[in-house]
Amino acid sequence: MTVTFDNSYARLPDRFYARQTPTPVAAPSTLIVNKDLARELGFDPDDLSAEVLTGDTLLPGTDPIAQVYAGHQFGGWVPRLGDGRACLLGEVTGEFGPNDTRRDVQLKGSGVTPFSRRGDGRAWLGPVMREYLVSEAMHALGIPTTRALGAALTGERVQRERGYPGAILTRVAASHIRVGTFQYFAGQNDIEGLRLLTDYAASRHYPNAKNPMEFLDHVVRAQAKLIAGWMSVGFLHGVMNTDNMAISGETIDYGPCAFLDAYHPRTVFSSIDQTGRYAFAAQPDMGMWNLAQLATALLPLHPDEDAAVEEASAVLNQFPDLFHKAWTAKFRAKLGLTRSEDGDGKLISGLLSRMASSQADFTLTFSALNTRDASHEVSDEGAWDSWAPDWQARLAREQDPDTTMARANPVVIPRNHQIEAAIQAGIDGNYAPFHRLAAAFTRPFAPEQEDMDLTRAPTPDQRVLRTFCGT
Repeated sequence: MTVTFDNSYARLPDRFYARQTPTPVAAPSTLIVNKDLARELGFDPDDLSAEVLTGDTLLPGTDPIAQVYAGHQFGGWVPRLGDGRACLLGEVTGEFGPNDTRRDVQLKGSGVTPFSRRGDGRAWLGPVMREYLVSEAMHALGIPTTRALGAALTGERVQRERGYPGAILTRVAASHIRVGTFQYFAGQNDIEGLRLLTDYAASRHYPNAKNPMEFLDHVVRAQAKLIAGWMSVGFLHGVMNTDNMAISGETIDYGPCAFLDAYHPRTVFSSIDQTGRYAFAAQPDMGMWNLAQLATALLPLHPDEDAAVEEASAVLNQFPDLFHKAWTAKFRAKLGLTRSEDGDGKLISGLLSRMASSQADFTLTFSALNTRDASHEVSDEGAWDSWAPDWQARLAREQDPDTTMARANPVVIPRNHQIEAAIQAGIDGNYAPFHRLAAAFTRPFAPEQEDMDLTRAPTPDQRVLRTFCGT
């Protein structure tokens, strides 16, 4: 095995985590191995046996821990959360990009930890399938995300509303440090721990940051770009709690996530989001709210409280403009536009408002723009005809709009009904639909001919209106 583990987080003081060995399972069997990602990390895919993917066999150099953190969950403060069903096996090292030399490898669903809070520490097949499919689709879409290295069945039943097949996901991340990790140490009034964490996180992710406010600035910029990316593909995270926001700028913790079918800015899928706090259009505001909690957690590191508040506010107040610029650039490309003109914002908002009133399918509308005719989707009387001429006149001033749109508008996305059908088939012991989706979602912009049926919107009886965490 050529991969090298170097577990820097486990060298932090022991109050940052609990030592935790994965709980053995009854009968491990492999569901899937992500061979491309395995090779990228330095693994021989053949080394990733079912026993490795469940934690029954630990690879040399791993040092399993469960990380502690806190967080605001739907706005309510919880002072101690942590990995309640996950073990961080360790960090693999390599050259993954600029200032990017480490990847966490974590088992999700590996058993009870000191942070389980009366939970069973296990995962069932459905959420494991969902996170594998959606996280790898997000990677293919160019959205920063945790990755899925593999998934395995445990041979055990996991009890939720009824018994389901148990499974474990092997997740890869730039790190698993969250806004809630900083909140934990701030909430404990552990200033030394907070400083250690900030120095560690900055050196690992943003080495140019010279102090906590510069670190915050980097996180703000990363999150603005990330959430703009979500919005551009119709992705709804569904549970944007502060413990589900990674400071690396990657999408993490897919839970009740979903992609829009019919577009409406107030769409909510998560069964636990009763008030629409994390509705589709609310995601930028919630991102800034979470970042404000990070800023608050960092304030004790500044020697002057008044100056700290002023500096943190200045950093946070950049977010709306940063997000708007990133969002506009994404949607400008979706319309085939590479240059900036004054009327572009009005052109984008005009299409989106017509899509909302027509209940137009988000993905199909934008992919249809390459044919210059989305009238079938934007179907309210006169809606398309009142918008298209201005857009077509704007396109005439562009060099190669077709290529721009083809690169910005996916054809295949993880449709909620397709994922649910694959999960149901998996519960029944048929994993072929899951494997088909796993392959197809890696080609969102250029699907194989045999996968064109996956581009279709759900029929009324196929629509999935509620999604669930699975914990």
